[in-house]
Amino acid sequence: MNRRILLALLLAAPVAAFAPIAAFAPVAAFAQSDPKGPQPELAKEHLTIVTSDGQRHNFDVEVARTQQQQITGLMYRTKVAPNGGMLFVWPSPITSQMWMEHTLVPLDMVFIKADGTIDSIAENTVPQSLRIVASHGKVTATLELAGGTTRRLGITVGDKVEGAMFHPGR
Repeated sequence: MNRRILLALLLAAPVAAFAPIAAFAPVAAFAQSDPKGPQPELAKEHLTIVTSDGQRHNFDVEVARTQQQQITGLMYRTKVAPNGGMLFVWPSPITSQMWMEHTLVPLDMVFIKADGTIDSIAENTVPQSLRIVASHGKVTATLELAGGTTRRLGITVGDKVEGAMFHPGR
């Protein structure tokens, strides 16, 4: 099982509470979709992270919207571009829980609220680790960047992410 499967199972939990038999359907579906290699490059979106001192850092990131795209994520990739990464878009605010199974490079995980505020950051996550990496609060997206990016650019909790999906006032 990989980090996206775990996340998807957690997202399926509310459904399972109302229909106990449904709790078993996702497990079988996810087990069959465990990726064996990297996925093709996904459609990209431009994001800007604005730090507390006003610096603007631009990124062009792949967007994982579908369940299968999120299950596979950046698994098996051997590099992440300095201004690249992957944005995981959640259907509603959740406590995002990720791990690094089959992920070959360290990542910084940036957990983002609906208004674009950075909720929490996990720096230089360990490749292939099964340790759960979670947001501190409810978020609508998780941004994975090359390990060390947030420290190098001075990106911290409370900074703002600008992009089509983030709306101030939410």
